[in-house]
Amino acid sequence: MLGNHWANTQGDQPLQAHVFVTHYHWDHIQGIPFFRPFYLPQNDFHFYSFQSKYLGRDSLRQVLEAQLARPYFPVDLSLMHANREFSEITGGNQFDVNGTKVTARWLNHPQGCLGYRMETPAGTIVYATDNEPGVPEMDKNLRELAAGADVLINDAQCSPEQLASTRKGWGHSSWLEGVKLARECGAKNLVLFHHDPDSSDRVVDGYLYAARQEFPNTWAATDGMGIQLEDRNVEFKLRESRVGQRRPVHFSATVSGRSQDGVPFQEYAVLKELNLRGGYMWLSHAPQLQSQMNIRVDCGTPEHPSPIVLRASVVHCDVGHDKDRVGVGVTFIDDHEAPFPFD
Repeated sequence: MLGNHWANTQGDQPLQAHVFVTHYHWDHIQGIPFFRPFYLPQNDFHFYSFQSKYLGRDSLRQVLEAQLARPYFPVDLSLMHANREFSEITGGNQFDVNGTKVTARWLNHPQGCLGYRMETPAGTIVYATDNEPGVPEMDKNLRELAAGADVLINDAQCSPEQLASTRKGWGHSSWLEGVKLARECGAKNLVLFHHDPDSSDRVVDGYLYAARQEFPNTWAATDGMGIQLEDRNVEFKLRESRVGQRRPVHFSATVSGRSQDGVPFQEYAVLKELNLRGGYMWLSHAPQLQSQMNIRVDCGTPEHPSPIVLRASVVHCDVGHDKDRVGVGVTFIDDHEAPFPFD
């Protein structure tokens, strides 16, 4: 998605980028051969990762070559026309990349994994995936990375119950451990990451809901999410979500939810667009992205009321031209699914 977005929006504009690889497990490298900018000759990439004891010197280069080797892939590395440079680093390394101070630390994961702290003039972001708490040295590493971060992206694959039982030793963490880490280290925003592929959207929503009760500035990583840092202020953007064609409607509705500053609200609104998966409306309040709202739609007549109550998750929030109205897009939640997992 990111590669196609860049190619479609920037065209032939040269791209110079630095790619930090945490480790060599398939779920973290299998997208590399499909990243379009790697095949464009005007682009320049610098890769960073560690030397694996199983691969030896030039581990990352070996991994890329093996991915593109026959019979696993129809083209080989020679068709990646972008310039590529590789640097092998280790836990404890600290270096500068175009004014960004990068710190790498070892995390607790099978076959090794690096976490990264990136201190930029706009703010600090920490990328700490694939880590299981419980090893003092690694726990200390993670706290050092997370200290005072504006954005902490942390492993939350398991429920707390799974982490203590069936998933112990897998090298992953839970939303509860992330909350504890964010509070202890003074992080401003926590992003739950590395969702279990067996977790439905409903389960991830449940983890997010539970985490926000303990640490309000928690977010669930989603496909296409953008995080923008500026003067230590953080803005989260979700990809526009439209499944199916929207139809114009004009339904009166009562909306209750929670605003961006955490204050509950209730107001009357008109639902302007609707499909089977979501809707769009104008509100005077600005609800928090990824928060949940109840929408009571009045579909009947005054003599024969026929309300429908819909549970929805906020996926889009945009201030209107008059500054007094906020355009809010939502996706509807199926209340027939299993309840939130609070364990």
